[in-house]
Amino acid sequence: MPNHDIIGMAWQDRISFDEIKKKTGLSEKEVIKLMRKNLKRKSYVLWRKRVKGRITKHRKLMKSRFLT
Repeated sequence: MPNHDIIGMAWQDRISFDEIKKKTGLSEKEVIKLMRKNLKRKSYVLWRKRVKGRITKHRKLMKSRFLT
């Protein structure tokens, strides 16, 4: 899968890292590395701020929130 497709999925708030892993085989850490390598520094920083702790990006956080 081309990098631009993976970057597009990572930018979308509703696509979780788990879904990206299923479609591409890349782990969350690998997606973060890809984003860091391919985005401008400011774009990467803004993306990380937005994604960090976002429930829709992290299914584990979503599940734990509904269980408590």
